[in-house]
Amino acid sequence: MNTKVLNRLYFNSRSINLFLFLSIFCSLGLNASDKYNDKRINNYRWNLNSEGGISWIINKDKYPHTDHIEMSGKRVSVVLRYGVNQDQEFELNKSLIWPLLRTIPNNTHASLMRRFNWNPLNMVLVNGKSLENEKVEQITLDGLLRVESFFTMGGKGNLKVIREYFPSVDKPALVELYRIINPEKSSVTVEIPSSLSVIETLRDEGVDGSYRLATAVNRNGSYHLAGGDTLLFTGYIAAYKMNDPIEKIDGEVEKQKRVELISFLKSNLVLETPNDTINRMFAFSKIRACESIFETKGGPLHGPGGESYYAAIWANDQAEYVNPYFPFVGYAYGNKSALNSFMHFSRFMNEEWKPIPSSIIAEGLDIWNGAGDRGDAAMIAYGASRYALASGKPDEADKLWPLIEWCLTYCNRNLNNEGVVLSDTDELENRFPSGDANLCTSSLYYDALLSAAYLCDNMGKPAVSKRYRKQAAILRESIEAYFGATVEGFDTYAYFKGNDVLRSWICIPLTVGINERADATIKALFSPRLWTENGLLTQAGSNTFWDRSTLYALRGVYTVGATKLATDYLNYYSKTRLLGEHVPYAIEAWPEGGQRHLSAESGLFGRVITEGLFGIRPTGFKSFIVTPRLPEEWDRMALRRVNAFDTSFDIEVKRLKNKWLEVTFIEGGKTRISKIKDGASLQCKF
Repeated sequence: MNTKVLNRLYFNSRSINLFLFLSIFCSLGLNASDKYNDKRINNYRWNLNSEGGISWIINKDKYPHTDHIEMSGKRVSVVLRYGVNQDQEFELNKSLIWPLLRTIPNNTHASLMRRFNWNPLNMVLVNGKSLENEKVEQITLDGLLRVESFFTMGGKGNLKVIREYFPSVDKPALVELYRIINPEKSSVTVEIPSSLSVIETLRDEGVDGSYRLATAVNRNGSYHLAGGDTLLFTGYIAAYKMNDPIEKIDGEVEKQKRVELISFLKSNLVLETPNDTINRMFAFSKIRACESIFETKGGPLHGPGGESYYAAIWANDQAEYVNPYFPFVGYAYGNKSALNSFMHFSRFMNEEWKPIPSSIIAEGLDIWNGAGDRGDAAMIAYGASRYALASGKPDEADKLWPLIEWCLTYCNRNLNNEGVVLSDTDELENRFPSGDANLCTSSLYYDALLSAAYLCDNMGKPAVSKRYRKQAAILRESIEAYFGATVEGFDTYAYFKGNDVLRSWICIPLTVGINERADATIKALFSPRLWTENGLLTQAGSNTFWDRSTLYALRGVYTVGATKLATDYLNYYSKTRLLGEHVPYAIEAWPEGGQRHLSAESGLFGRVITEGLFGIRPTGFKSFIVTPRLPEEWDRMALRRVNAFDTSFDIEVKRLKNKWLEVTFIEGGKTRISKIKDGASLQCKF
């Protein structure tokens, strides 16, 4: 391993003078940690706990409050709308989605969905009386929702109840695990009635006819609960096709499977920095990014979620956002879903050069292309080429190559006379104007060309590699000539020809190493015109924000070397999302969707760390460039058990004197140490 000057086509951020970025900070006149370090932000609702989760300790000034969280398994997804009311009682509404139980018409949104207020505790009697006068003490999130409460028992003291809610890993059920604990000296009598309720849906509303919805409790009877004893029972809500048996579910068994999955995800790709909030947010992001994969008849399909998008894939959410991230996590099922999604898209390559559909829906049986060409070929080429490199498996690259090549050719065939890519719209699907050629599509195509060139270098295609690099160089010049503009006084990019209002997607060139307008672009992104306490507005003057653009921006700002600024805002964002009023994951959008926890956004948060903070850029099946952006206030950082490039390794970065960094790679029992200047890049090859 040795220091190497990077290909200027991808990274010439080293050429940006440090003074340039210092001037950004001064001219902006802001520091995120100062600007948003007010009483509201300091008084976070949630706190990091010692078990690796977050906890909301209930006190008088913390309620009433409501929130929602989505959690998923292979056959079910649940959105829990929970809260504590003015009487300090727990409230819960459960929305369940069964992606494999398709409804008519079998379109994008055709998953069986039901909402329940069913509460098994309402049936439980203690000393012949219903539980009453609940006082919630604490709510905890860590891949499960855990609620700890006390109920009064007349003149006989209190009864503690612990409730845990989570989706089954592999069954079509929301599992509710109840622990009734008697903390008093005297015994009590607990009565749990037998409970199994089954509803059959209308036959003409299901693709497979009627479905059965079951609510059940797995334990019944009367019990003496002595002081200090605990009584455990399970409630669950499940749905099945008519010929499938209704299963009796053991909550403890299901919890163990869920905990094992969460533990596995947390134990791979581990971030270590002096900032515990960023570390914890990163750990949580892996859960949401990886759990939302459904075992459909079309194979494993990663779905965005949000009570709308299941058993389907999209060129942006899956191909562009999360698929390139899966190899780093080391989650084999995630990699399987990524490869499967690309194979589904490959079915639609054609000799007439018609656009590949934006989405493949209904378990792979149908498509959605309602917005026309959104630049989907660029998204797919970008994601597939990055995934192929990071996966490190030549056989997978061979499978993906025809799709990558087709998508790149499609983009090239759709260049306008000024050399940028034409499309009908972009991923926002006409929510905001995008012209007939937008900055995002051409930037993704640029990066895809470079990734494909690296692939060709490793696949014995030198002539194709040369051609793609030449095309990338020309495209970079075309992007500057076509989109480069002064917008609202900032020498940045017009998102499309004639665009005179700042857009958040001006960050996209930064993420792919196009840094000619980095200074002004960063100033524009973090100006009051775009930045709000909720992150970046989609368009200046609007009230709409999408986390995806904020997360792309944070990654891009790291990529071009504005490390302090990126870290300040990353810290603010992580505290807000993990510990604030709506937790614990990245969200989709506001006001659209009510800030849903769409899964791919969490993958984008992960990539802020892998590609932004650590600057990992895949260059081969066994090689990558690393450009660590160690913040000045940190003395070290590390990524443990990185599982990309068909191996597992650690990266450690340590600050030395005089702006030098020590970068250590640990792989297969071998340790390799290099010293580089702060801001420099290192070529690594296993």
